[in-house]
Amino acid sequence: MSDGVTRRVNPEDEGDLVLTLSCPDRPGIVAAVSQHLFEREANIEESQQFSDHRTGRYFMRVRFDTGTADVDVEQWKREFDSVATEFEMDWELRKALTAYRMLVMVSKFGHVLNDLLFRWKSGQINADIVGIVSNHTDLEPMARSYGIPFHHVPVTRDTKAEAEARLRELVAEHDVELITLARYMQVLSDDLCRDLGGRVINIHHSFLPSFKGAKPYHQAYERGVKVIGATAHYVTADLDEGPIIEQDIQRVDHRMGAEDLVAAGEEVESRVFARAVKWHCESRILLSGDRTIVFS
Repeated sequence: MSDGVTRRVNPEDEGDLVLTLSCPDRPGIVAAVSQHLFEREANIEESQQFSDHRTGRYFMRVRFDTGTADVDVEQWKREFDSVATEFEMDWELRKALTAYRMLVMVSKFGHVLNDLLFRWKSGQINADIVGIVSNHTDLEPMARSYGIPFHHVPVTRDTKAEAEARLRELVAEHDVELITLARYMQVLSDDLCRDLGGRVINIHHSFLPSFKGAKPYHQAYERGVKVIGATAHYVTADLDEGPIIEQDIQRVDHRMGAEDLVAAGEEVESRVFARAVKWHCESRILLSGDRTIVFS
């Protein structure tokens, strides 16, 4: 964790684990998981389930107290493997308080980054920000003020491959689990999107579907829109078509000028992005094909 960050930690939660899983839907899944935890004297503190009738798969998130702060996660994984195998589960088990190692990418717009860093600094997001990557240097002072390493990685048409190679190096070097695009205005390659599937979150101005390209809020102003919004989604090779995590809107009216819409849009983008990142870092999001299951 970077110096100076105080994460909101309850000492009583040090022995908590979070189990997330998906598997073919069939009877007995909840009973098997509950019985397994009961036999090991674990106390279930939170449990959420969802049956996706579109895909025939079952999704579950369970947070439970193991009764000891010195919990052996690997031992718990080995013991649960028999249950997972029986039900053909895709699953993950991790300590609830283990911070996600996160790399933030940004270009010149700083509103989403500033909001994210404030929430992180105040302990609202269970993450360890290992670095900030930008194709410009405009926001380096902000990164430095939070004590976070800043990496300037310029991107041009001719250097895109080299820039992505450098990004891969940073991901490997810092064991990055999550990349967040806090208004990073470059398109990631198809290969990179596939390699990092489910590990990259982007924020996009939405509910403005016909206003693509430069200055979308100014275009919206000219058309007299009544609602603006934002969408946080996982990045895929299909530009801005990845699984949606969170959305929100704000009503606007004729009294607001273009710059008022920009300010309102920035606020919506910031809060939607923060929710998505927070939920990911609490293991609350499971992928179901082109959709997400969010146990918020």
